[in-house]
Amino acid sequence: MKQLERGLYLTLGLVMSGVGIIGAFLPVMPSTIFFMAAAFCFARSSPRLEAWILNHPLFGPPVVAWRDHQAIPRKAKYTAFGGMAFGFMSFLYFAKPDWYLLLPVMAFFLYSAWYVGSRPEGPTDQ
Repeated sequence: MKQLERGLYLTLGLVMSGVGIIGAFLPVMPSTIFFMAAAFCFARSSPRLEAWILNHPLFGPPVVAWRDHQAIPRKAKYTAFGGMAFGFMSFLYFAKPDWYLLLPVMAFFLYSAWYVGSRPEGPTDQ
């Protein structure tokens, strides 16, 4: 069972890494969250691949900041806020929702923005 579990984590980590790489090139898709998930999976299946993510010059620092301090750098916060605003405005424009759909979606975006904004920006911002 342990071998099967390790294989599943490895496969999921590889999928998450692939999606993260795609997200690095697409402006509307995040990449960091997928690398966080990949690092989680690789911690349970492949220390070598986990080290590759954690030590990667581009993807590693935000993953380490989150893992060690639950921190989101200021630039990433602003990017997340912009993405959420773009997503919500797109939802309003394309879906033209009634109030019973608008309110829960708005609540989700507001809660998400609050959560991102409430995280420290780094280890010294605790």
